[in-house]
Amino acid sequence: MHEYSIIQSLLNNCEENAGQNGSTKVTKVVVKIGVLSGVEPDLLRIAFDTFKENTICHDALFVINIQKVVIKCKTCGSTSTLEKHHYCCPLCESIDIDILDGEDMYLMQLELQ
Repeated sequence: MHEYSIIQSLLNNCEENAGQNGSTKVTKVVVKIGVLSGVEPDLLRIAFDTFKENTICHDALFVINIQKVVIKCKTCGSTSTLEKHHYCCPLCESIDIDILDGEDMYLMQLELQ
């Protein structure tokens, strides 16, 4: 379960950001997880709840936003958000595509106190 190591890194990042901003408490943590990131949102939430206790995030609300796959078609130039795991352009059905979003996990927002 690599979600545990991801959360450890996230909590360290939260503590570092809070310290740099003179804050003593994190009240909200918002992350964006791409469907192709390999991160399991339910396991990430469990890991956050497990490891936050003795940190600056002990009372923080943890918000997970799921990012669908966004592609750009190299054939017709359109940008599309895929609703299914069918990796082709929904307009021209070309498989010559670039994935623009949906592969990564990002810390999007911290609310500090």
